[in-house]
Amino acid sequence: MAERLVICIGTKKGLFVAEGAKTRRKFELRGPFGNGVPVYSSLIDTRGTPKLYASSCNPWFGMKVLISKDLGKKFKETKSAPAFPKDDGRALANIWAIEPGLGKKDLFCGVEPASLFHSTNGGDSWELVSGISNHDHAKQWQPGNGGLCMHTIYRDGNRIHLGISTGGHYLSEDGGATFQAANKGVGAGFSPDPYPEFGQCVHKIAGHKDAPGRLYMQNHGGWSEWTGPGGSRPDIEQL
Repeated sequence: MAERLVICIGTKKGLFVAEGAKTRRKFELRGPFGNGVPVYSSLIDTRGTPKLYASSCNPWFGMKVLISKDLGKKFKETKSAPAFPKDDGRALANIWAIEPGLGKKDLFCGVEPASLFHSTNGGDSWELVSGISNHDHAKQWQPGNGGLCMHTIYRDGNRIHLGISTGGHYLSEDGGATFQAANKGVGAGFSPDPYPEFGQCVHKIAGHKDAPGRLYMQNHGGWSEWTGPGGSRPDIEQL
């Protein structure tokens, strides 16, 4: 089979899947899946047989994770979705990020209110990652305009970067067991302390395999560059 290009498109009407040749001259559009329910995150998982994952965030009937094993021709729900323990006091509002973990069936899921979940079986069961979800800073995080959301998960080997609005950038160097705020040099002009330890309104964190060790953050006050734990992270452009 010739190589194909697959794009997942999350909308408030559900998930659409576009598929075409690598020339990109023409695409077949399928969907919507999860008809009428917002999709805030999707993942094309290329580990082994490709799979597509998508969040399905229904404010009345709850959160679901959808999976397709045929490149988006059909989807079904995983056996479970992330959920806080019954005695936790928090309730899931949205699923903002789905990313692959280290193992072949490992998945991480970032949600609102800002917390991290981990699955070891392709999304059929989920466990709360206490190291960040119950972090000492967590009760001081405040919702941004889009809510108190963990919207970015960026994994680099055993290192995991998280983006929280408004919490800032948090880093784990032990696979997710512990996390530390890593916001040195990132401004927060809306805060009494213009360079706080945490509380920055992060919008997105991204990197590229051809620039290992370097990340870029877009936040409420501009753009920042990150070049390693303990290193400087100066603003490189102001919006």
